[in-house]
Amino acid sequence: MTAQAFIVALIVLACSAYVAWTLMPAAARRAIAKRVLRLSLPTWLATPFRKATLPASACGGCDNCGDSAEAPPTSVQTVKFHPRTRR
Repeated sequence: MTAQAFIVALIVLACSAYVAWTLMPAAARRAIAKRVLRLSLPTWLATPFRKATLPASACGGCDNCGDSAEAPPTSVQTVKFHPRTRR
């Protein structure tokens, strides 16, 4: 295996792990993070796993609601459909 193929394989593996971690449900992410934190990891490597063990946000899943636990205000917008014009 050449060095180039090895580097590409590492990049693909890292990207796959990132996508799997990002798209994983928050409950599964939290369970995996708790198991990984039982290992003795360096601080820089353990930080993302510590963040994943924090309680989920109020809406229940994406962990991306910001600092407030309240749901964002909803606003009602009217949708207008315009008929297609013939040329």
